[in-house]
Amino acid sequence: MIVTHIVGARPNFMKAAPVFQALAGLGVSQRLVHTGQHYDVAMSGRHFDQLHLPVPDVNLNVGSGTHAQQTAAVMVGLEANLLAERPSMLLVYGDVNSTAAAAIVGAKLQIPVAHVEAGLRSFDRSMPEEVNRVITDGLSSLLFTPSADGDANLLREGVQASAIHRVGNVMVDSLVRCLPLANADHVLQEIGLSGRDPFVLVTLHRPSSVDDSTLLERLLESLGSLAHHIPVVFPVHPRTRDRIGNLDVGRIHLTEPTGYLEFLALQRDARLVITDSGGVQEETTYLNVPCLTVRDNTERPVTVSHGTNELVGRDPKRLLERARASLSSPRTSRAPIDLWDGHAAERIAAVIRTNLN
Repeated sequence: MIVTHIVGARPNFMKAAPVFQALAGLGVSQRLVHTGQHYDVAMSGRHFDQLHLPVPDVNLNVGSGTHAQQTAAVMVGLEANLLAERPSMLLVYGDVNSTAAAAIVGAKLQIPVAHVEAGLRSFDRSMPEEVNRVITDGLSSLLFTPSADGDANLLREGVQASAIHRVGNVMVDSLVRCLPLANADHVLQEIGLSGRDPFVLVTLHRPSSVDDSTLLERLLESLGSLAHHIPVVFPVHPRTRDRIGNLDVGRIHLTEPTGYLEFLALQRDARLVITDSGGVQEETTYLNVPCLTVRDNTERPVTVSHGTNELVGRDPKRLLERARASLSSPRTSRAPIDLWDGHAAERIAAVIRTNLN
């Protein structure tokens, strides 16, 4: 019996690595299929190395395209592979196009699908990721949730309680293992900073943040104003780099995308993180680093109720106001969220092994 993991984008790799290792420890045969949704070495290959994920058995090399083009390319490539290999279970992660595409193919081929990070909802269908979440959860036989709100969402949608397994946050597993190795000294040195200098970390990549040139320009203006008082470090996603183009970035330190270990170190050492990423909301919550999320909603409300994350909407003025307020406030210590303990992958592996017997 073989479990096939489907990964396609940076967040998938952090979630898959500890699960792959936990299943290997139980003697489960596994294959790793990389759809190639992220195809830049800085966004993909380096993460495999740093997370100790094996070289994928298959790379579909789907690359970029519209949502329909990318999803279709994954479905076509994956169907042929699964027909040839016929695994016992598909393991999918998160909410990217590769995730939903794999769930559709698996369900139609009658291969059980297990979804890691199930049940998250922003309740905003304008987000492509929300559509992917709903599709994937609706087609999955095993649903692994990170927190109690995920359980509640799935039960409300009619999912059988026996299919839902709250296991905790598997991204925290990778974070716990890798944090002692995390170092971003060379990233900071290249922009004239040391590890002792205070700084704000920024990451923006969602279409809602960067595709509106007027909004992006105003966000950069606010970040530039902040940079007059504290260094602002902004590792730039390739897509965001294209959107910034010749816009004025002022004193903001734009850097190339970093590896996982470097980015963990930047999050750990930042005075404040500004993001539109779901995973960063979770990582900063575990690290107890204040986070401002440039979105109107979040599929991870537990990070807001926990007190580490604040939604500021797509409002550059409010972003600047809340950033200044956060930087002038003392940091509050908080207990970890239940089951965010570095052992989620072990719980997932135990459930999968039981369901393979």
